[in-house]
Amino acid sequence: QVQLVESGGGLVQPGGSLGLSCQLSGSIFSIGTLAWYRQAPGKQRELVASINGIESTEYLDSVKGRFAISRDNAKKKTFLQMNNLQREDTGVYYCNAEIASVRYGFLDEYWGQGTQVTVSS
Repeated sequence: QVQLVESGGGLVQPGGSLGLSCQLSGSIFSIGTLAWYRQAPGKQRELVASINGIESTEYLDSVKGRFAISRDNAKKKTFLQMNNLQREDTGVYYCNAEIASVRYGFLDEYWGQGTQVTVSS
């Protein structure tokens, strides 16, 4: 089994910064794309940022220039640094990972339980 545990959420004022981290554990042979999603109240879950195995990144247009995703394969972690946070960034942030549990195995998709980010004055 594979587990993803997010940390680092909280309450921040507009213009502030937060850093999220996601620890992967369990039966992991290789890690593919890592991503962060968010879901605001009453809205669908959306992809915020992703980083693939060669560390190519993609971002939601509204967070470009403010958010940065990174990964540490040795520590089995991914990070999301969020700067200049705005009220519309409020939501539950979820870590997502593509993981193969055995050599030559298929990549399965896993989700964390989510961490709340609230941007408010």
